[in-house]
Amino acid sequence: MSPPSMTSEKVAPKAEKTPTWEGLAYLAVVYVVWGSTYLAIRVAVREGSGFPPVSMAAMRLSLAGLLMLLWGRLAGQSLRVSWQDLRVLLGSGVLLWGIANGLIVWAEQRVDSGLAALMVGAVPIWSAVIDSGLDRRRPPWALVAALLVGLSGLVVLVAPVLQTGIKADLLSVTAMLVAPVSWALGSVLQGRRSVGVSPIVSSGYQQVAGGLWLVVGALLLREPLPHPTKEAWVAWGYLVIVGGLGFTAYVQALRLLPISLATTYAYVNPVIAVFLGWLILGEPITVWTLAGAALVVVGVAGVLRVRLRRGTPAAVH
Repeated sequence: MSPPSMTSEKVAPKAEKTPTWEGLAYLAVVYVVWGSTYLAIRVAVREGSGFPPVSMAAMRLSLAGLLMLLWGRLAGQSLRVSWQDLRVLLGSGVLLWGIANGLIVWAEQRVDSGLAALMVGAVPIWSAVIDSGLDRRRPPWALVAALLVGLSGLVVLVAPVLQTGIKADLLSVTAMLVAPVSWALGSVLQGRRSVGVSPIVSSGYQQVAGGLWLVVGALLLREPLPHPTKEAWVAWGYLVIVGGLGFTAYVQALRLLPISLATTYAYVNPVIAVFLGWLILGEPITVWTLAGAALVVVGVAGVLRVRLRRGTPAAVH
């Protein structure tokens, strides 16, 4: 998903920690970096950028994944994985990066970065729905209410686009609706099938898997060779390097902060993305945007509150 650009790891519930300034600094990095990746994607693939969307994502993920694996190796971490772990990493990598992130990148050719971030910000909502379905249990009423509020926010957000009736816009919105569901599926898969490698190595394998999936996609779509503008290259480099550092910052935030504080990224990132899209690209902020954003944020906050009370961390993305 941008988003974005990080992998999903299950973190075992621990006793609440006392927030530290160091932990808050790492969390601030997560807020800004993960909120800004949607803007970088938009700059890299918008009309005239010279980057075919699927090819851009394939190049970005393949390089970022290899750099993660190199980082892990240099840090003395083992790159060896069992066949069972490899299946989980490949499956989640395709769901998270190949499908979810690939759809986000493709859609952002036409969809504003702020709208994309708001729709992807609903991942915790979809994760809660999938979890409840797999467990075959009735979700608590507080969770149902939060889900309905969040989903109504998505309806409000996409209503103006649907009213245009433009086929390309409708396809882009459809892609943006499917992307967070795929990300949630990948997150749930990892949450239920923990792997015996470090977060950095796990992230590396998953991004490489997603990158290879997108290489095949670019070939099947017969995308032209990239001829990016200087601006598009800068955005691509930002996604590869800064996006990867954002993941490390999140791992550190989880180590130093209470889980209830660290997971606030889920409803802060979309707000930052909307602001950056307006500030840098002049993306409009309408009444529909504000109303939909408020509903999504309230819905996600409600989902996180219920899940954290039950000792289940929210999915990372």
